[in-house]
Formats: sequence, C-alpha cells, structure tokens
Amino acid sequence: MVHVVYCDDKEKELEKILAGEKTMIIRGAAGRKIPHSRVFTGEPLFFMKKGTGLISAKAIVADVENFVKLSDEEAEKIIRDRQNKLNLSEKQILRWTKKCLCLVEFKEVQEIDPLQFDHQGNMDDWLIVKKIEDVVAGTSIPYNYDNSRFA
Repeated sequence: MVHVVYCDDKEKELEKILAGEKTMIIRGAAGRKIPHSRVFTGEPLFFMKKGTGLISAKAIVADVENFVKLSDEEAEKIIRDRQNKLNLSEKQILRWTKKCLCLVEFKEVQEIDPLQFDHQGNMDDWLIVKKIEDVVAGTSIPYNYDNSRFA
C-alpha cells in the first residue's frame, strides 16, 4: 500500500523531514486508529504539508512500532525515548500521549515535483491507498476506507 501523511504546518513538520531533523512520524489515539497496524516496512510514504493541497516529498518506511493499552506514563516514555527521531514540541508530545501509538521510522527522503492532492470530505490525516494517483487531481478515485481495514 501507499501512505499519504499530512504534516503539521504550524510545527513545520515537513521542513524538519526534508532537513533530516525528523526521521519518524507518530500517530496516536484511544483505540487502534489509522495507521496503527496497517503500515509496513518497505512501503512508500508521501508527505503533504497541511493546508497546501500539495504532496511534495516521499520516503520509504524503515521500521514500524505499534503499541496498545498504554498508560499516559508509558506513552510519554516511549515518545521521549524516540525524541531524537520524532523531534516533537512539548505541545505535540502532550497531543500524542495516547493509549495506542504507531511510530513509523522512514528513510530515503526526497523532495518530489508537487502533486495536486484531490481532497475529499471524508479523509483523515493519514490515508492508505493502492497507488498515489488515487488521490492526485485528474486521476483520483472516490476515497473509501477499504485499504485501511485490518488484513
């Protein structure tokens, strides 16, 4: 599968990724929400700066760690132990201190010619599609969550 990841514009996440200052993305929730247990080593990640509508970088998943049933203390420790890769602000650490965490380390980051993202109303901040063209303007298909279901 192919993953489209929204990057926080206020925290300059995409800039940190492109500068090599951030090599891991985090997602967390009270339950196993996308992308938890649905992203695997070797899959491509495409990054889009929130608010721009442009997919402008890509990378390859190097490693994935999924956690469930964490206490706040356990979640915070996991995050802080990986802070050298995550490069989160204190506000982000607080935001992602959740019961279920998905940590995705990536490699081979490269800027790409921007692709115009075809936003549809029912999309999360992490999308799982068969191919990137499925969410690019001009070649997109109606988005559903079929690719996000557990295998």
